Amino acid sequence: MCKTAQLYDKTTRKEVKKLAKSKPREVQAKLMRGLLDLVVLQLLRAHPMHGYQLITSIRKSFGVYFGPSTIYPLLTALEDNGYVQSAWDMNHERPRKVYALTKDGQSTLDLTEDSLELICRKIGTTVPFNTDSETEEMNHIERHLRNKADLVQTFAK
Repeated sequence: MCKTAQLYDKTTRKEVKKLAKSKPREVQAKLMRGLLDLVVLQLLRAHPMHGYQLITSIRKSFGVYFGPSTIYPLLTALEDNGYVQSAWDMNHERPRKVYALTKDGQSTLDLTEDSLELICRKIGTTVPFNTDSETEEMNHIERHLRNKADLVQTFAK
């Protein structure tokens, strides 16, 4: 293993240990922030939604609240990148901007899901830490990540 890979592996282990010692809610929120664009794309794969629907779906599904100041800029960025498209729905009391997944968004989602699966498999094959408690913490994090990956896959269907 080259020195860069060893340094990366050592750094990754330190970060995983640090995550394991954090409160589970904080860990979940941190994971969700990192995967939020993937989660939004997956929710939109199921059917088009407006921003508030996305906010409530994420909160109900993951127990983490992301407000309008997080979701709407993310939707704008996803639209700017061509991953989603929006259209105004005028069939309600007040107009709503509805977002739908594009073909580019679908391709990106597929690639991201494959990458996430690879990461989860890699985590499952890492060398255990020195102590039993550290190994147990790592196994807990691995199970948590796999559960998140399973949830993400559930939304894809």
